[in-house]
Amino acid sequence: MASQPPRAGPPPVPPGTVPPEAVPPGAGAGTEAEAAPDVAGLGRLRAVAFLTPALVLIAVFLLFPAVWTLYIGSTNYQLTGAAARSPKVVWLANYREALTDPLFHNALWLTILFVFGSAVLGQNALGFTLAWGLRRSVGWVRRLVEALVLLAWVLPGSVVAFLWIALLDREEGTLNALLHTPGTAWLVTHPMACIVVFNIWRGTAFSMLLYGAALAGVPPSHLETARLAGASGWATLRDVVFPHIRGHMLTNTLLITLWTFNDFTPYLLTAGGPDHRSETLPVYVYNTAISISGGRMGYGAAVSVLVLLVNLVLALFYLRLLRSRGGAVSGGVR
Repeated sequence: MASQPPRAGPPPVPPGTVPPEAVPPGAGAGTEAEAAPDVAGLGRLRAVAFLTPALVLIAVFLLFPAVWTLYIGSTNYQLTGAAARSPKVVWLANYREALTDPLFHNALWLTILFVFGSAVLGQNALGFTLAWGLRRSVGWVRRLVEALVLLAWVLPGSVVAFLWIALLDREEGTLNALLHTPGTAWLVTHPMACIVVFNIWRGTAFSMLLYGAALAGVPPSHLETARLAGASGWATLRDVVFPHIRGHMLTNTLLITLWTFNDFTPYLLTAGGPDHRSETLPVYVYNTAISISGGRMGYGAAVSVLVLLVNLVLALFYLRLLRSRGGAVSGGVR
């Protein structure tokens, strides 16, 4: 019977080393993570030196104002008078006053109307309509429309407000000249409608650009398939386009909601009047805390904290909705 050739054994282990099979699984992983190489070659001290200026700016312009606002909001500090020289801590009195103030409730309601009408509906719908209509337009037409829309977005708020005041002027306004309605004071009779239309006109460019980039990512084959299947325009949008750009729609709505909620530009048109009929929350804070007739910095700071809390709730709602939609889409793809 032929003898079998000897099997090759494991290679010899050099003296002073541990055989690989003797090392338990996962051992040494923490050591490798702790001894991760310094890719940038800066070292700890240089890395801290590079981060320090940014951390200082964040502390000075973000953290300190936030802490100071919380402190001022718990005092009766005013711009003038005895409370300006020696403010007293009143703890939560300013917050209780704000939550029971009819003017605060009015400002909150007007802000909701302003955000929903001009941002959630107006800028969203007009921005998407422009992006959808321009995707197959002639090159020069598309560039011209985009330039005109962007012009309204990049102009300073004070310049845009002056243009709209000239448009809506009671005596020599352009709108009255076009409609043959001399003497109509649009900013007095319809203040909320004016600032809603004003904000739609001013802020649509961002939504148009974002939706234009989102629509470029919709596969043309899907649109062609829907067309060959005889789908209507609305069915194509509902079943093909919107599912592809759902994340972009939620992101755009989140950003323009927060921007509009904190927008102070309506003050340049109506200053919150007449009779608080266009006084959104940012304008209400200014009229209460900084204007000559107000000057109640402590109360205004407390209202600012409440506005911040509302912004956080809105942001968390949109982020939760975005994550749930993203999970549903990825689950469907799998």
